[in-house]
Amino acid sequence: MTVQVTTLSNGIRVATDPVPTVETASLGVWIGVGTRSESPDLNGIAHMLEHMTFKGTPRRNAQAIAEEIEAVGGSLNAYTSREQTAYYAKVLKEDLPLALDVLADILQNSTMDEQELERERTVILQEIGQTIDTPDDIVFDHFQSAAFPGQAMGRPVLGTVDIVKQLTQKNLFDYRHAYYTGNNMVIAASGKVDHQDFVHRVEDLFSAVPAGATPIKNRAAYQGGDYREARALEQVHVVMGFEGASCHGAESYTQSILATLLGGGMSSRLFQEVREKRGLVYSIFSFASAYSDSGLFGFYAGTGEKDLPELIPVVCEEIAKAASTITEEEVDRARAQLRASVLMSQESTSTRCEQLAHQLLIYNRPLPNEEILGKIAAVDQKAVQQSLDRILKSKPTMAVIGPIASLEAYEDIQRRLTQLAA
Repeated sequence: MTVQVTTLSNGIRVATDPVPTVETASLGVWIGVGTRSESPDLNGIAHMLEHMTFKGTPRRNAQAIAEEIEAVGGSLNAYTSREQTAYYAKVLKEDLPLALDVLADILQNSTMDEQELERERTVILQEIGQTIDTPDDIVFDHFQSAAFPGQAMGRPVLGTVDIVKQLTQKNLFDYRHAYYTGNNMVIAASGKVDHQDFVHRVEDLFSAVPAGATPIKNRAAYQGGDYREARALEQVHVVMGFEGASCHGAESYTQSILATLLGGGMSSRLFQEVREKRGLVYSIFSFASAYSDSGLFGFYAGTGEKDLPELIPVVCEEIAKAASTITEEEVDRARAQLRASVLMSQESTSTRCEQLAHQLLIYNRPLPNEEILGKIAAVDQKAVQQSLDRILKSKPTMAVIGPIASLEAYEDIQRRLTQLAA
């Protein structure tokens, strides 16, 4: 394993995963804070700060930030999730110092100019509007909210229109000061990069970042529930799920295999039964979302109004039936898919860089591929069946958008699942 990690005096962890055979470098700054660290009245501020970070510093205006990276053929981007915020770039090896300088500048020196803030506020409101107008996107926000009602984990990453309209420059500065700190930050690089050289450059550029304190997160408490919204659409968008495993422990690997087996490809049970045999959907897939202290397991399907009454019972039956009929052959196939995914991801320096940063933020250490592959290989048929048994004992969560007049009551769906799982 070529990964190296150095912790600076202010707590920043600097990590590299060299790939000497390439001519590029992927690098970025990952901060262990996202939507779940927001108070209810500041929902969306992590995402707004991500946007405003690119809007100018005393050294560079917004246009210069974009032009400097693109002038050398590189790319610069960012994202906000429920538990992390990331700023990252990919450049040719010789331009790594430039990319790191730009990242250091925008993360520490963004001015949050009031005029820029008003313009970007409008952009974010348009982004929220676009998401609302995309039912197969917004349905997952409603699913999250129904699973974790009244909690930060259940709030939308983009925030709400009313709150975004009220966020101020001071809110942004206060949030950055509280959370963009050394003990909460990982700076990683992969590709044509030398560890010691990268560490020295990070130390020079990020030494002024205060150590700060690691944010305290309120434990996410899965509750389950129901959300349904009638809309005049061509399709009904359905997400059904249950309480899943957290990132910690072997069951997260088990549930990844289970999600692959149930709805992770064309050979999966749900794809074969629901789409190929019955023609009820165009799109159907399973997912296992693992967080630091909780998780979600479920499936998405898009179907026509006339097929909705058949879809829900079929899916419930297939999921429940799997608990006693999963074969070792199916588990072998799912293991092979996950193993291939892990190994193929190593061909991308961007993915290697991101995975390294995530591992340090979540597990406080890099995970060798051999360890990950070993945990995948250790999952057997019995473990998959036991995990599905546990999943089905949790209260279901439903989120449905579209023409839903024929959708049966949540209580009836819950009762069916209980009877099938018995």
